[in-house]
Parts: sequence; structure tokens; C-alpha cells
Amino acid sequence: MSEPSIHPQTVIGHVHLKVSDIERAVKFYTEVLGLEVQQRWGNSAAFLSAGGYHHHIGLNTWESRGAAPPPRRSTGLYHFAILYPNRKELARAFKRLLDHEWPIDGASDHGVSEAIYLRDPDGNGIEIYCDRPLEEWPRDPDGKLAMHNAPLDLAGLLAELDAKPH
Repeated sequence: MSEPSIHPQTVIGHVHLKVSDIERAVKFYTEVLGLEVQQRWGNSAAFLSAGGYHHHIGLNTWESRGAAPPPRRSTGLYHFAILYPNRKELARAFKRLLDHEWPIDGASDHGVSEAIYLRDPDGNGIEIYCDRPLEEWPRDPDGKLAMHNAPLDLAGLLAELDAKPH
């Protein structure tokens, strides 16, 4: 007998990252991404969030102060994702990246979501994205999910910032 699947309302919680320089990391996550520091543990750890939650992202230098990022083509974190509530908020996040002249690795339209990929100062991969409404998700003729990987229209995304509310 197989075990039942995990409950469908289960949420994956926070991410905790090893960084080489806590001040540099805090500056990136607060100034470039806009998170807020909830608590600091001296000069070795910081806990950040959106909206006052205890923490969505933990940063520490406990085993990594001054260390180099892991080499490409090694195991470890590929990226973690930050889900924005709607397309306009994703556009605001993208504009913030542009304002800070922060490079992106790519941007994709997956049919179910729109995503922008970047790296933090320690090389940790980050996906910022928003989901499309469930009823807009692409399906094949049998009704199965049919995600894809198309280029994201970044100009169209930024136009959300000038769009009138519905």
C-alpha cells in the first residue's frame, strides 16, 4: 500500500541561505528586492520577510563567512522562488531590479506563470514570479497541464505599471 500524497494545502516555508558577507546580503535583499529585516543575530545572521512575517529568508555566515560561491556544475540550490500576488507587483519588482541596475539571467513565460531569474551577490539563484489565474493555465486536448518555456515580454510586463486599474 502506498503512502498518501502530501496534503494539497501544504506550503513550503522559508529558505535559509549561507552567505559570505552578511551586510552585503542584507543590503541586496532589502534594497534590491525590498524585503524587511525582522531580526538580526549580531553580525552572523539576519531574518527578512515581506509583510512582517517572522521570516521568509534567513541569511547566515555561520559556515560561510568570506567563502566563495559553490562552483557551477555542482550540487546544491538551483534557485528559490518568490511568488508575487499579481502581475503588477511582479512588474514593480522588475522595475526595482532595473532601478538598481541588477542583472537578470533570463525571463520566461511558462503559460502558468511569468518568471524572472537572477542571482544574489553570493550566486544563489532566485526566481521572482507571478502565477496566472488557474482558469488560464494551458491544457492539452486531454486536459493535462501543458506548461511551456517562451520568452517573457518584459516591455509588456513594465506596461502594467502604467495600466489603469480594472
